Amino acid sequence: MCAQGSSLARHPEFLKLWVASAVDDVGSQVSALALPLIAALTLEATSWQMGLLSAAGSAPTLLVGLFAGVWVDRLRRQPVMVAANIGSAALLLTIPVANVAGGLRIELLCAVALSAGALAMVCDLAHLAFVPSLVGRDRLVEANSKIEATSAAAQVAGPGLGGLLVGALGAPFAVSIDALSFLASALLIGRIRVSETPPPGLAQRTGLIAEIREGLQVVFRHPILRVLAGSSATANLFGRMFLAVYILYMTRDLGLSAVGVGLVLATGGLGSLAGSLVAAPAARRFGPGPTMIVGLLLFGVTGLAVPLAVLVPKVAIPMIVASEFLQWMTYLIYLVNAISVRQAITPDRVLGRVNATMRFLGGGVLPIGALIGGALGELIGLPLTLVAAEFGMLLAFLWLLFSPVRELRRLTSA
Repeated sequence: MCAQGSSLARHPEFLKLWVASAVDDVGSQVSALALPLIAALTLEATSWQMGLLSAAGSAPTLLVGLFAGVWVDRLRRQPVMVAANIGSAALLLTIPVANVAGGLRIELLCAVALSAGALAMVCDLAHLAFVPSLVGRDRLVEANSKIEATSAAAQVAGPGLGGLLVGALGAPFAVSIDALSFLASALLIGRIRVSETPPPGLAQRTGLIAEIREGLQVVFRHPILRVLAGSSATANLFGRMFLAVYILYMTRDLGLSAVGVGLVLATGGLGSLAGSLVAAPAARRFGPGPTMIVGLLLFGVTGLAVPLAVLVPKVAIPMIVASEFLQWMTYLIYLVNAISVRQAITPDRVLGRVNATMRFLGGGVLPIGALIGGALGELIGLPLTLVAAEFGMLLAFLWLLFSPVRELRRLTSA
C-alpha cells in the first residue's frame, strides 16, 4: 500500500488495476458499437431481434446477479477477475471465427452477449470487493475517482475509436480488439501483488440461498446502505424512463441527425469525466454524506433544463447539451462517493453480496422504467414524458436528505 498522503498514481499495484480497467473500458466500447452493427448490417436483424440482443446484454443483472455475489464472497477476488476476463475474451473471439466459417447468426450474438454480460458482472462485483483490499478503506474515494475518470474518458473516446475500427476491419473483426483488451486486462490483474482476506472455508458456508438472504438483510437493515439502494433505484427507474424516449425526442421533435445525437451523448461522457475528478476533492472538503446529497440534488435540478427546453423549443438544443453535461457530472460526484461509502461500511466477508444486492435492486427497475417511459410516450407524448421523468429523478435525493447520510463527514470503516 502507498503511504498515507501520497497519490495512488504512485501506487504500483493500484496502477496495474487502473490501467487494466481503462484498457477493458475502451475495448468494451468497441464491442458495444460492433455487436448491434453486426446484427443490423451483417445479419439484417429485425427490430425484435435487435431488442433480444439488447436484452441479452442486460439480463444477467436479474438472472445471476445475486448468485454472483455469493461466488465472489466465497473466492479470492483477484483470480475471479482474471478468469472472468479470459472467459470474456474466448467468448468474443467466437464471433470473428464464426464469421470466417460462415456460421455467424443472431442466436450466436445473443448467446455471446448473455454469457459475456454474466462474466462482466462477476468481474465487476469482484473488482468492487477487491479495491478495499488493494488501497485500504481510507483511500477509496480517490481510487474510485481515478477508475471512474478513465471509464468516462473511454465513454467519450471509445465510440469514435470503435467506429474507426469497424470501418477499417469490419464489425466482426473489430470485436477481436475487445477480446485482446480482456486478455491484456487479465495479464495486468494477474500481476498485482496484494494480500487478500482469505475466503471462508467450506465449514463456514451456510448454503447458496442463505448467503443470498444474508446479503439482502445486510442492505435492508443498514440505515445507510438501505437509503443508498433506494436513491439509486429511484434515479435508475426515472432515468431509464427518460432514456426510453430521449433519442426519439431528439430525432423526431428536434430533428437531430445521428451525428447530432452522438455529439449530445458525448457531452455526457465529458460530464462524467468532470464529475469523477471533482468527487474526491468535494468529499474531502464537505464530507461524503453532504457531497452525495448535493450531488444527487443537482442531478435532479440540472435535469430540469429538459422540461425548460420543451417549453422553449428555440433554445432546446443548447439546453439539452447543458443538461447532459451537468447531469452526468453531478451524478458521478454522487456515484463515486456512494460506491466508496458502501465499500467502507460493508464487512469484507459480505462485500460481494452487498454489491450484488445493490446492483440487483438498481438494475431490476431498469426494464420497469423503460416500459413506463414507452407507454407514457404513447399516451402523453415524448416531451411530457421527459418532463415527468425529470421530476421523478429529482426525488432521488430525498432518500439521503432524511437519513443518517446527512451526518456522514468521513468514511466509516466496517
